[in-house]
Amino acid sequence: MRRAAVILWDVDGTLISCGGAGRRALERALAERCGPLDGALAGLRLDGMTDRLIVREALSLLAHPFSDDACDGVLARYLEHLAVEIRNPGYQVLPGVEAALRALRGRVPQGLCTGNVAEGARVKLAQGGLDAYFDWGPGAICGFAADGEAREHVVAAAVRRASARLGRTLDPAEALVVGDTPRDVAAAHRVGCPVLAVATGRYSADELAASGADQVIASLEDAAALGALAG
Repeated sequence: MRRAAVILWDVDGTLISCGGAGRRALERALAERCGPLDGALAGLRLDGMTDRLIVREALSLLAHPFSDDACDGVLARYLEHLAVEIRNPGYQVLPGVEAALRALRGRVPQGLCTGNVAEGARVKLAQGGLDAYFDWGPGAICGFAADGEAREHVVAAAVRRASARLGRTLDPAEALVVGDTPRDVAAAHRVGCPVLAVATGRYSADELAASGADQVIASLEDAAALGALAG
């Protein structure tokens, strides 16, 4: 892969592991709206999905109608529960992450490209002290769940905002997405971005390679890959 002009980071499974805090917070919010879940969401895989799509799928499984207002209400309560659940044991910053962010800071623009709602991403990263590595204001390089249920809309939004930050039209091929799921790979490729996949989530290196990732590493402790990113 050529040197990236911008690096776009996924959050869950790539930078951190929440130890199930996100799922617990979401299930609490859904139970408040829909009643006892009785295991109805046991088979719902959240990896790589946007928060709004997760709520849509969950409400469907619970036989409750989806609307933007219903989704907004569930996510508002989810954020309140997440602020509590994130403090439970099991949270960790993944191997090599902080050193990588520190090494790349000032050398290449970085932003978030995640299915989380913005405040959810901030709560999760702040628990590990990683929020300080990213901008959160109006001019931030970022893509979040509010940009669209389909993950490629999130990637496209991050590329647009990177263009605005750089003051030029960014070729998507210059924006490297770093993620841990086949959904990350597929969404980035639909927009035209290459993907560095890290096998620190639920998917193995072989599964990520089979999904078409441009490069796969075991973790962000891989110094050779990080050297290529920084140029």
